[in-house]
Amino acid sequence: MSLLVGGTDVSTVPSEAEHLLESEPVMAHLGTCAEGRPHVAPVWYRYDDGVVEIVTTGRKLANVRRNPRVALSIQKDDAGQTRWMVSLLGTATVIEDEAETAPARRRINEKYGAEPDAYAENTLVRIEAGSATYRTY
Repeated sequence: MSLLVGGTDVSTVPSEAEHLLESEPVMAHLGTCAEGRPHVAPVWYRYDDGVVEIVTTGRKLANVRRNPRVALSIQKDDAGQTRWMVSLLGTATVIEDEAETAPARRRINEKYGAEPDAYAENTLVRIEAGSATYRTY
């Protein structure tokens, strides 16, 4: 996603953070809201141009349906030592169309080395990044 600022196209997610998000199959932690309290759960994800795709079910999906405001925390560790972290705040949209969900599921499964059609019961959720912070160590 990008913003238009003073006639200039400005990315919400800095290019350095985009590179980190696209670089490796690390886990993301998705923060949603459940009954006014935070709920955080690990998810596989795929990032492309300001949009995060996840496929999920259960409580995470129910929470997103009730409140689309979410947070993602992604971190790369090496033997317990943090190498980099990216935090995103964004708005989630549940995609009910299987024609969009199936290819997204395959892309995510491929990234993490799973069977292409694994987790067929999961629903696609797209998250538009509204803001990002990142740090390398």
